[in-house]
Amino acid sequence: MLWHKGWRVNAKRVARIWRREGLKVPSKQPKRGRLWLNEGSCVRLRPEYPNHVWSYDFVEDRTHEGRKYRMLNIIDEFSRECLAIRINRKLKATDVIDALSDLFILRGIPTHIRSDNGPEFIAHNLRNRLATLGAKTAYIMPGSPWENGYCESFNSKLRDELLNGEIFYTLKEAKIVIEGWRRHYNTIRPHSSLRYQPPAPEVLQWPAAQPQPASPATPALASNQIIN
Repeated sequence: MLWHKGWRVNAKRVARIWRREGLKVPSKQPKRGRLWLNEGSCVRLRPEYPNHVWSYDFVEDRTHEGRKYRMLNIIDEFSRECLAIRINRKLKATDVIDALSDLFILRGIPTHIRSDNGPEFIAHNLRNRLATLGAKTAYIMPGSPWENGYCESFNSKLRDELLNGEIFYTLKEAKIVIEGWRRHYNTIRPHSSLRYQPPAPEVLQWPAAQPQPASPATPALASNQIIN
């Protein structure tokens, strides 16, 4: 982020300041062995191009008075772009279908959609709708959230970077602030997996060329036309 703003600074110096100020440092991850699963498993499914694999999941939080609200996060695993965050007090299978329908119109239909086995995601109406449109479901094993790693990683960033530091007094306030963060996440926030580029950077559009008024005819040319 400093490099994008024009700072000429060494990464090691930034890391030293980062540690000295007591900022959050990622803990070392334990080593894990390979998952020897069959080729058709959900874990083996890897995104290869945009709209290849989407994933979605629910995140819950509470407003200031203690009332719960839910967020439906939908991401494109290949580009890491957050396609939508649907927010409401209650979200059911019909809300999932409605959110996906809007995205299908804007983005097209993905090849696969990865999710856990929550009742909203395994509902017959949702599965029939996806099957009719040609999108395949990829359900993870029960109790294995790491199999939905892309969406779980996004959920963690959403909570660490926004939800843990904000107090929302109304649901409307939560919708506006979270949508603003989603746009920042997509267009500005750098991602290490994307060579420190945002998933969907904003494109500057040059203003269209304005038509220039016709130059007035010179006196000599005008006189010649009159003579002719």
